[in-house]
Parts: sequence; structure tokens; C-alpha cells
Amino acid sequence: MKNNKDMPVEEHSGPLMADVARLAGVAISTVSRALANPGRVNEKTRAKIDAAAKQLGYTPNAMARGLRVGKSNTIMIILPGSLYYGVSQVIPQVLQSINKALLQNGYNLMIANLGRDPESERHILNLAFGGTIRGAIILSSKLPEIDGRSLANAGLPIVSMLLDMSNAGVPSVVTNDREAVRDAVAELIRMGHRRFFYIAGPQDNYHDVERYGGTLEALRDAGISKQALSRSGGNLDYQKGFEIGVQAAADFAPLKDRPTAVIATSDDMAISFVSRIRQTGLRIPDDLSVLSFDGAPVCEFCFPPLSTIEQPFEEMGQAAVARLLDGIGQAEKVRDLRVTIRSRLILRESVAPPRN
Repeated sequence: MKNNKDMPVEEHSGPLMADVARLAGVAISTVSRALANPGRVNEKTRAKIDAAAKQLGYTPNAMARGLRVGKSNTIMIILPGSLYYGVSQVIPQVLQSINKALLQNGYNLMIANLGRDPESERHILNLAFGGTIRGAIILSSKLPEIDGRSLANAGLPIVSMLLDMSNAGVPSVVTNDREAVRDAVAELIRMGHRRFFYIAGPQDNYHDVERYGGTLEALRDAGISKQALSRSGGNLDYQKGFEIGVQAAADFAPLKDRPTAVIATSDDMAISFVSRIRQTGLRIPDDLSVLSFDGAPVCEFCFPPLSTIEQPFEEMGQAAVARLLDGIGQAEKVRDLRVTIRSRLILRESVAPPRN
């Protein structure tokens, strides 16, 4: 009887290792050895196994293969709750950039949705402490912790992306939120705008603190009073961006001394705001200029095309993976805990000088 104790575990869906072995005319143990340690199988046999696997469309269980050699090749990305819905493409863009960089380095991506409920946190920590993952990239503002355990104590490399957690000792890859918004608002001021309407994300959220701070700095630098800035929102999460934009349109309508420019802190907010505000008869940009943040591709196809601050997601994903791999390899490289990659302002037809 063959000893299958060290053979990889497979899920019974699609072709199995036994099918590959049968087609290639070799033992199952030979297929297992060829997948885990190719150098231990002669070239002719490896070629037969590879051809059989391709013919059958066989894909080995990557996690089991990693566990067989004692090291997982799976990286977990922890999202701030359920995937963002609607036209926002921020999270999909982030996932795509990270997945691309991981695949180039021989790692697989596992997605975990951190709903901030005990069961979600417990599940994530079980995976981390159980050796299922090799490292984690977190998009949440707080590391998972429950039952006296914290992701910080799992002995895994951790990198934060989009949110600056460097003060807590976590390597962070961010964009220049404050500076980017400051420069964009300065451009609106240069065009002649003097009254502004700010659509906020959740109060005390890292992104909103930085972006609102950048707006105030631009006004201060231009000698414009803070009273020239009206603010809407602050009580809903960024996942509710469409709702925030709709409410902002309702808040804008009764203003007597109406602003001529709007700064929305996400594309979703700007898109729903423009949709509702146009129903009141106001024209964009003739009556009101609108600028947003994130740089989702859909902005180019809005009516009118939406001006936005585009975050460098691909570069940020590559940087986050590079920092994580440094931690996995315990590279003795001297790096700053915070890596900042600059966003860029894309001006489109939603922004123009004020008429009055």
C-alpha cells in the first residue's frame, strides 16, 4: 500500500492528481513529487506530467502545496467591510494591482472582508495564527483583534495600504491626500472660485481628515476665510458614497450665497451629487464646478466628464507588495515606515471658471 501521508490534499472538483497520473502513465506519487519538487523528477517524465495536466486543465491546490513544503504562499488582503458596490472602482483597482504584483512573485491572494464583527475578526485571526497565510495587507484603519489575540502578534509581516498606520509601527503605502486636495483647490481658486462646498466622508476617518485639511490649507494660503466653505456629510461611511452625494445635493439646494465649486471626497459622492443637482436646473460647469477624489475610470464617461484626483493604485499595489516581501524575506533594508506615492489631478469638463 502506498503511503499518501505527505501527499497534497485536493478538493474534489475538476480533474484530480490521479487523473493526471493515469494520463501520463506514472504513479500519483510521481505527479506529487513533480509538482512540489520538480528537480527530483527527470525531464522526460516532467514533460509528460506537464502535458497531461494541461490537457486535463488540472490546477493543484496551491494552499495544500504550500503547506506541504511548510510555507504558505498565500497573502491575505483585509478589506474594510464588504466590497464597495456601484460604479466605484477603487477597491477592484486596488485588488487588481496587488494581485498582479503578488502573481509576479509567486504568491496567491486571499480576500477577507473585515466587517468589524467578532466572527469576522476571529476567522481572520484563526487563519493568521494557524499558518494559512504568509503575510497580510490591510485596508482597514484598525488591526483585527479579539479574545486577547491581535493580528499584530501573529508573527506575520503586515503592510497597510491607503491608510497611514506608520505611527503604530505598521509599514504604510499611501498617497498624498492632503497635498493633492490642497493643490486641486488652489487650482479652483486660480480659476476665480471663492465660495466652496465640501462633501465629506466619515468624520475622523483618516482620508477625510487629510482631504478636508488640504482644502482648508488652500483657502488659508489664498487668504480666503473658512466661512467661504460649506460642509455636508460626515456621518456615513465611504461605502455609502452615493447616499452621501444625494444628501449633499439636498443640503446644497437651500444655500443662499451659493458656492461655485464643489469638492467631493470620492467619485461616488460626486456622481450622485451631479445627477441630483442637475435635476434642479443647475448646469455643470456653467453654474457649478465639481471636483472629486479617487480617479475611477468611469469618471471619464460621466456627463459632463468628471474632474478627479487620480490615486496611483498600480504603483501603490506594487510598493505594498514589495514592502511585504521585504518582511517575508526579512530583508535588512533601511526603509521609511511610510511610503507616499503622489496622486495626479485630471481636469475635465466638470470644472470651469465661475461665471460671476
